[in-house]
Amino acid sequence: MTAETKQKRRRWPVVLLAGVVGLATGGLVTLLAASGPGVGHFRTLAGQKAYVSAYQAAIATLPKPTQARDVATSFGTVHAYVWINSHPVDDVPVVLLPGRASGVPMWGTNLPDFAAHRTVYAFDAIGDSGLSTQTIPMRDIGDSAQWVEEALAGLDLERVHLVGHSQGGGLAATVAVRYPGRIASLTLLEPIMTLGIIPAWAVGWTTVASLPGMPKSWRDHALNKIGGVKDGEVDPNDPMVRMIAAGSEHFDSSSLPTPNLLTDRELRGLRMPVYVALASDDSLSGDGAAKKAQLIPHAQVRIWPHTTHSLPMQASAALDAELENFWVRHP
Repeated sequence: MTAETKQKRRRWPVVLLAGVVGLATGGLVTLLAASGPGVGHFRTLAGQKAYVSAYQAAIATLPKPTQARDVATSFGTVHAYVWINSHPVDDVPVVLLPGRASGVPMWGTNLPDFAAHRTVYAFDAIGDSGLSTQTIPMRDIGDSAQWVEEALAGLDLERVHLVGHSQGGGLAATVAVRYPGRIASLTLLEPIMTLGIIPAWAVGWTTVASLPGMPKSWRDHALNKIGGVKDGEVDPNDPMVRMIAAGSEHFDSSSLPTPNLLTDRELRGLRMPVYVALASDDSLSGDGAAKKAQLIPHAQVRIWPHTTHSLPMQASAALDAELENFWVRHP
C-alpha cells in the first residue's frame, strides 16, 4: 500500500463515521428528549475554543479560500467560504452542503477539482458543528432548507449547481423541492433518508457506538464496522479526525433536523437535471435507492463500484470529472 493510498484510506472513514454516528446520536437524544426543538450549541466556552482550534487546522488543509462570509438568515448566521475562479467555464457556481458533523473541511479531496473550473461556495450547516451559529430552533428539514435558500439569496446567487453529501444530500434535495428557482442542477452524493431508509445493520452498529457508558474499544470497533475499515486504521492525528472528535465532544447538535424521505410526487416534481451517486458497498442511502431515483424526470443515476458511503472521497478524481461534464451540459 502506497503512502498516498494509506492517507486516503485513513481519511475517508472519518467523514463516514461522523455522519452516521452524528445521525444516530441525534436520533437517540431526540427520542429521549421531552423539551422539543432546541438550538445547536457548544457545551462550554473551553470546548468551543478547542473545536475552533481543530477546525482551523482542518480548514488549513484546503486550498486557501478567496474570502469567508457570514450570512444572516432567519435561523442564525451561515459561515460560508468562496473560491472565486476568475476564468470559469460558465457563470453558474457550485454550492456545497456537508454531511453531518463534517463541515466545509470534508470537501478537501474534491474542492481542487471543482475550483479549477468554476467558482465554488461551501457552507457550514446551521445547527451542526462548524462556524455557523444558530439562534432560533428548527422544527424540521423544511426549516433547514429555508436557511439554505436565504443564504443563497444573501450571497446574491441567482443560479447554482447545488451539491450535498449524506445529510447534506437530503438537505439539498429538500431545497430543490421547496425552492427550485435557483437550482440549475442538483447533485446528491449518497443522500440519507431521501431515497430510502438507513439499513438495519448500520442502525445496529450506530446504536452500539452511541450508547452512554460504552467502553471506548467497543465503540471504536462499532465505528470501524460501519466504516468498513480495520481497527486502528483511522489516523488520530489527521486534522479532520481531530476536528470531528472535538465537535462530537463539545457541540450539541441533537436538535438538528434529519431529512425526510421524498414522496414519489416530490421526486417526479424535480424538473432540474439531477445527478445521483450511490455506493456499491454498504450504501447508507437505503435499499432500492437507485430505483427510486429513476422517478426523477431528468436524473442521471450511477452506482459507483468499490465505494461506501464516503464515495466523494473514494472516487474523487473520476467523480469530479463526471460532475464537471454534468454541470457543463446543464448551465
